[in-house]
This record gives sequence, C-alpha cells and structure tokens, in this order.
Amino acid sequence: MNSNESKLPYFLAVLNAIILGLSFLFVKIALEYTGPLDTLTYRFAASFLVMSVPVALGWVRLTYRGKPLYKLLLLSLMYPLSFFTLQAFGLQHATSAEGGILYAFTPVVTMIVASLFLKEGTTALQKLSIFLSVFGVVFIFMMKGSGIDLSNMTGIFLLLLTCFAFAGYTVMARSLSKQFSPAEITYLMLGIGFIVFLAVSFASHASAGTLPHFLTPLSSGTFILSVLYLGVISSLLTALTANYILSKIEASRMSVFANLATIVSMAAGALFLGEEVTVYHLIGSMLIIAGVIGTNRLGRKKAVENVYR
Repeated sequence: MNSNESKLPYFLAVLNAIILGLSFLFVKIALEYTGPLDTLTYRFAASFLVMSVPVALGWVRLTYRGKPLYKLLLLSLMYPLSFFTLQAFGLQHATSAEGGILYAFTPVVTMIVASLFLKEGTTALQKLSIFLSVFGVVFIFMMKGSGIDLSNMTGIFLLLLTCFAFAGYTVMARSLSKQFSPAEITYLMLGIGFIVFLAVSFASHASAGTLPHFLTPLSSGTFILSVLYLGVISSLLTALTANYILSKIEASRMSVFANLATIVSMAAGALFLGEEVTVYHLIGSMLIIAGVIGTNRLGRKKAVENVYR
C-alpha cells in the first residue's frame, strides 16, 4: 500500500465526521415537515434508489451468490434498523443533549467489542486517547449545563443500546470486509432499511387514517433538499466510505472519528444558527482532536494482526 492509499481511509473518516456533523442541521429542517419515521423512510428511499441506478446500469457489480447473506442481514439489523429505531424511541424519553453525551461513548464500546470478537489490540496510550476524545465531548455538553437525568432511565437505556448497535455494526462490517465489497454491504443495508422503514411508516399511517399525509412533505423543495442530503450524502456516501474504511483500518480507530462530528455540529450551529462558541467549546474540541490523533498514531508500531470470523 503506498502512502496515498494509506492516508485515504483517514481522510474519508474525517470527511464522514464532517458530513455527520452537518446532518443534524438537515434533520432539524426535515422534522419541521414530517415526523421521525417518515423522515427515515424518505432518507433511505433516496439513498437506495440513487444507488440502484448505477447497479441497474451495470456500473456497480454486486455478487451475493455463494456468500453468507445471513451475516449481512444481521449487520442490517444492527445498523440501520436497531440504531435508528432505538435512537428515535430513546429521544422520546431523553433530551438530545443526553443523546449526544451517551453517543460519545460509542468508541469505548467499539474498542471493547472489537477486542472480544476481532482480537483487535490497543495500547494503553490508545485507550487513554479514546477516553480523552470521549471526555472532550462530555466536557462540552456538561459545560453547556447539560447532563444526564437519571429519572429518564428508559431513554438513557435505549440510547446506550444505540452505542452497542453501532459498535456491533462497526465490528461486524470490519469482519465481513473480506467476504463482501463495500458496495455489496452498503446496497443490502440501505435496501433493507428502506423496505422496513417504508412498511412501518405505511402501517403507522394506515392505522391512524393519515395515508394522504405521507406525500405532503414532497410539496416542499426545502424538505426534498434536506432528504437528498440525508439520504444520498449522509447515508449512502458515508455508508460506502465507512465500509471501505473498515476494510483498511481497525474498528476502534475508525469509531473515534465520530466524535469529530460534535465539533462540526458546533461550528455549523455558530455559522448558520448564530449559536455562541465559548472557551469551553474550544477546550473540548482540542481534547477531541487530541484523542482522535492519539488513537490513530500511538498504536501504529504495535499493530496487531486481526482475526476475522
């Protein structure tokens, strides 16, 4: 692998964090026109249909014959199905700030799960760096006056489960990268997400007698643009790149990049919503960046060969 190839996964990981950080703005916009479930349906419809075009034209070749498809079904169960479902119901019982704090612990959960199932080794300095990145996110939220209300135990429990769902996806996608291409993993994930969320959304509208309302958001150009960003860029593009990244670097290294999204979201809020940026935002951001760099630099000399199962 030449130097440019070795740098590409890290560049894409940073790009994914930027896209994820900006996606919060587009989610807020989309939710002004419809509910979370319909937003997810349109989001995955856009991502799956756009990817279906090059697949149908033969530009992207998918070969599933003779491969363990049940593993991809299990992967899709963890992400997007379990992750987004648990997140939606969790945020009904907890605040978005609590969601942000708890999601920051995903790299820690990923590190533990990856060590158990992939036999990924991390040095003491890498472990310290991961915790430093997590602390940076928690520090920002706590200094804003946000915390975790233990009376919201249902929401907290569901949001904690999203960490395990995403960690499970990250670790399993890393393992499956030897059997499936990034495109094969992504296409099935998005297709299953689209079918399931569409079925649940239709059933929900049918039971409530509101089926005509399902198409109402499409009358807004702003909603369509938001869904295209969420579906094509924030779901399709990041899924493709994430599955590629996981074929090149360890799951624990990749997962810590997600905390950079907090910095991007904060910067976007300041630029587009006029939100204030204070000293503690800058301190927290430096801790996050230091943690990401440390996780990906301090363990290179002691890289451990992974065992895929």
